Amino acid sequence: MNGDWLDALRWDDNGLIPVIAQEAASGKVVMFAWMNRESLARTVETGEAVYWSRSRARFWHKGEESGHVQKVLDLRTDCDNDVLLLSIEQVGGIACHTGRQGCFFRQLSLGGGKWEDVEPVLKDPKDIYKEKA
Repeated sequence: MNGDWLDALRWDDNGLIPVIAQEAASGKVVMFAWMNRESLARTVETGEAVYWSRSRARFWHKGEESGHVQKVLDLRTDCDNDVLLLSIEQVGGIACHTGRQGCFFRQLSLGGGKWEDVEPVLKDPKDIYKEKA
């Protein structure tokens, strides 16, 4: 596979592209992240989501610590070629580091004007991420 498909995308000034991960079975958006050219190429090569962590400045193979990998079933770009949509199978049913199904668990109470957690923690993060020695 040549790199023409990578060249067709519109990368930002930092060489990144935003990525939305959507659970294939439910259609639920579970998370948002970033990829660079190499992480996208690794994703296509392995069939599992590999992101670029801006805060850690390194590749982040989703599930590398938790075991909650994302198997990529379909990969699409939008009409401007500047956003990616991954249709994924979320192994273990947990995509968020908080132990929830997805990262979008806070909802604005339109009447009350405050953010509320509306989705349960499925597994305590302390049981997911072991402290490193």
